[in-house]
Amino acid sequence: MGSSSNDDFSVVVLASDLGIDARPFLSNQDTEIEDQDNWHDCSQDFSDEDFSDLEFLQFFCLQGSDKSGNRILRIVGKYFPAPFVSGERLKRYIYHKICSELPEGSFCIVYMHSTVQKEDNSPGVTILRWIYEELPPEIKDRLQVIYFIHPGLRSRLVFATLGRFFLSGGLYWKIKYISRLQYLWEDIKKGEVEIPEFVQNHDDVLEHRPLTDYGIEPDPLHLTEVPNTAYSLGRYEERLTSREFMS
Repeated sequence: MGSSSNDDFSVVVLASDLGIDARPFLSNQDTEIEDQDNWHDCSQDFSDEDFSDLEFLQFFCLQGSDKSGNRILRIVGKYFPAPFVSGERLKRYIYHKICSELPEGSFCIVYMHSTVQKEDNSPGVTILRWIYEELPPEIKDRLQVIYFIHPGLRSRLVFATLGRFFLSGGLYWKIKYISRLQYLWEDIKKGEVEIPEFVQNHDDVLEHRPLTDYGIEPDPLHLTEVPNTAYSLGRYEERLTSREFMS
């Protein structure tokens, strides 16, 4: 007891929301154990793992190609149940999908951020960064571009201010923001990627109320959609006056 109290120790506090990679702060023993779990080999067998529940959700699936010939990995953020899927399982599922369905060739990611709720659908920037950094360089090089559809004000601010610090330089410059679906068709032909109905509906809302892009709802009660009654009231007053005159 006496000797242990004299040992030096340190405490490292990490901010969980800033995308900081904690692995450099781990002890050598922990790092060695982590390195032993080498899942980078695409030949690794994942057949023993059951991903049927995640497959059913269709939040991450392979579709067509963009105009540059890159295969499309479509990600629908709204379909992902973040509270029920751990970061480790998400990592293994993503790697399984890439290795089994897209073992070679360039690819792009079409990420649909429409109506995503942070608490329900987002695994967190830290986890996403960790998954990307864990991918082997060969897969990172094959990723050509990320089409980020319907980015909200929060997303834009986070990536604009902190993106260069917690994202690899190559990944940061691969993100292409798509505020409207009409701009996506400049890079991808219609029919190459399936657009869920709620994404199209959200796009229509943004088209008619563009300030919603910046978190501003100019007409929350939709008063502009109420028909103007000034003319009908005026005609009613005229008829009332006419009646009084005749009587």
